[in-house]
Amino acid sequence: MNIAAATDQNLADISNVLIYSAMAVYALAFFAHVGEWVFGSRSRVATTAAALTPRQAAGADAPAVTVTVKKRGGGTAVLERPKVVTRGSSGTPAVPDGPGAAGGDEQGDVYGRVAVALTVLAFALHAAGVLTRALSVQRAPWGNMYEFSTTFSMVAVAAYLGFLAARKNIRWMGLPLVTTVLLDLGLAVSVLYTDSDQLVPALDSYWLWIHVSLAIACGALFYLGMVATVLYLFRDRYEAKLADPKGPQPGSFARSVLSRMPAAASLDKFAYRVNAAVFPFWTFTIVAGAIWAESAWGRYWGWDPKEVWSFITWVAYACYLHARATAGWKGRKAAYLAIVAFLCFLFNYYGVNMFVDGLHSYSGI
Repeated sequence: MNIAAATDQNLADISNVLIYSAMAVYALAFFAHVGEWVFGSRSRVATTAAALTPRQAAGADAPAVTVTVKKRGGGTAVLERPKVVTRGSSGTPAVPDGPGAAGGDEQGDVYGRVAVALTVLAFALHAAGVLTRALSVQRAPWGNMYEFSTTFSMVAVAAYLGFLAARKNIRWMGLPLVTTVLLDLGLAVSVLYTDSDQLVPALDSYWLWIHVSLAIACGALFYLGMVATVLYLFRDRYEAKLADPKGPQPGSFARSVLSRMPAAASLDKFAYRVNAAVFPFWTFTIVAGAIWAESAWGRYWGWDPKEVWSFITWVAYACYLHARATAGWKGRKAAYLAIVAFLCFLFNYYGVNMFVDGLHSYSGI
């Protein structure tokens, strides 16, 4: 018995070392992403993209892109391919996506690739830490707030790397993602840390694997959608200023940073697709929680604070999705709803667990 307890403690210690190691590598990735943005700001591509006029942004004066093709008779023909642009999301002219964080700068691109490689290494250490924690307690590694937080940030990074592996152009998300992961893990190890222990009887159920794992995955993906939504608001305001040459123009910092971001419509579309895809799973998360509540407490719904805020979060995201289908609420108004919905999710996790007493309080901090 003592040998088993000592082994579990050793595994818990190894898990802590792996989490701290992951934080160190995430910090290196953070500086590499900063280097990517810094060197990208020197790029001629970035500065010229920032100087687009509304007519140029719409592609009217853009130089034609030629493609040479072979004809069956042995000759060649030159075809003109129109410049790919994205329609503005709030009445602004269509604009192309920016060149990315590296801004077309070769050295900036090298820093970006190094940042991604470091993020992959940090994720491997992070995942190993979460797995080792699970082995130390011989259960799902999300029985308290510390374990939930470490797993939440791990899933967020996994989703980001998954999009990159699928060749989606989201390297621009690397810097805010890594920054948030560092803050999340720092809070987890300094404030939320709890020694590995067994679950209370009410939590010792296979529904822990279903309900909580879905909540973690939904929250991580909602976070990616929230980042895209916030950046959309900045980029949309930037494009609106470019479209009005008589009004105030973007400053040098905005021209350097926002000109390299995807177009506002691209960011808006990414956020909407993520939130729309995750919403059915969040619905099932609430249903699974209700079924688990009936098994543990003998009732499906009791208006416990955690249940109430889960439902409020569901309503907020439902309003966002409905707003996207309503002409008067598209664009910035819908984006504000998406941000409010994610803030409801955060309060449901941190605020309810730390400041409100309820049946879910036994999960501990």
